[in-house]
Amino acid sequence: MTQATAARRPTKAWWKELWVQVMVAMALGIVLGVWRPDLATQMQPFGDAFIKAIRMLIAPIIFCTVVNGIAHMADMAKVGRVAIKAIVYFEVVTTFALIIGLVAVNLWQPGAGMNVDVSTINPSVIEPYVKQTSAVGFVPFLMNIIPNTFVGAFAEGHILQVLFLSVMCGFALIWLGDKAKPMTDVLEVAARMVFGLVRIVMWAAPLGAFGAIAFTVGKFGVGSLSSLGKLIGGFYVTCIIFIAIVLGPIAALCGANLLKLIRYIWEELLVCIATTSSETVLPRMISKLEALGCEKSIVGLVIPTGYSFNLDGTCLYLATAAVFLAQATNTHFDVSHQIGLLLILLVTSKGAAGIAGAAFVVLAATLAAGGTIPVASVALVLGVHRLMSQALTPTNLVGNAVATIVIARWENALDMTQMRRVLDGEPAPTA
Repeated sequence: MTQATAARRPTKAWWKELWVQVMVAMALGIVLGVWRPDLATQMQPFGDAFIKAIRMLIAPIIFCTVVNGIAHMADMAKVGRVAIKAIVYFEVVTTFALIIGLVAVNLWQPGAGMNVDVSTINPSVIEPYVKQTSAVGFVPFLMNIIPNTFVGAFAEGHILQVLFLSVMCGFALIWLGDKAKPMTDVLEVAARMVFGLVRIVMWAAPLGAFGAIAFTVGKFGVGSLSSLGKLIGGFYVTCIIFIAIVLGPIAALCGANLLKLIRYIWEELLVCIATTSSETVLPRMISKLEALGCEKSIVGLVIPTGYSFNLDGTCLYLATAAVFLAQATNTHFDVSHQIGLLLILLVTSKGAAGIAGAAFVVLAATLAAGGTIPVASVALVLGVHRLMSQALTPTNLVGNAVATIVIARWENALDMTQMRRVLDGEPAPTA
């Protein structure tokens, strides 16, 4: 493209940018939440509807992307190699997250001096979450990867089940060889159609952000912030520190500037913060990372897997909340106990895929497995869990973006020139 052609390209008006619209919607939601909390809580269906609309597209996107990617790889050994590298990377980085969370919460001690009597806590408020802890654990997690039926995986929307089926179907198409081309062509067209649906649904992102933020501020707002402000503020700082001192250097080693990467996925981060769900932007993350220069097959494998195995923000939350509850209830919790907690979290933090309110459920499961901190004490953070989720979900998102770049670079499947151009602000290439 010549400079003259580029100059003639129409510039998108600033107010049409998605991130601008989402920020305005979030600001309006905050104002409504402070001004009319009762009315603001009634805005929740807007946020929930947007999340449901995106979730209905996640399974077909993963299936089409992964199957096509593996079929075009034509190398099952490469698929296994990428998966092993990804799992190793995920385990190392999430361990760092757990350690940083433990160190930070011990330094600022947000629960010290609260002197909470556990016997005064009403256990009924956490019963819905405690009942789900039976589904958390390494063996149930592995069993849950295998769906009961082929269609059931798509109907229930379990990411790992859909990923499992996608890998199996991809292998089958490799074995079919040239006979599989008509099917891969159909899947490629289907993927384009579903991504088109994503673009349509994303028009409602500002409305979804407005509803979610209005509900959060209206229901939990000022009171929650004042009573547990030290915990919430400290957790936000911990997330920023982790991104800066762990993810920043990792991205730099791969030739990516983390601040530029965050700017590149800024719209997705805002939607994440507003909806407290990283699933809402999974389809767009797949598209953006492919446009960034990561090979399509790598993105298709790493991103869906990372949504269950590479939850850096969730690990920070679990370590922080567990030690906070020990401090708040004056539970003896020394270094040996915290090392035990770290070992338990290495398993339980991977075992809640597909469970609603996964981070909170895993927290209850971890306390039950540890047997030291009273499980009933999780009620102390129930009211502010959503506020803390607005830090942990974008941290998860940045972590998975960096992970995809790392694995792509590790596999020599990253176009460095294209990545630098896109991160410098040049328009991303379109398919």
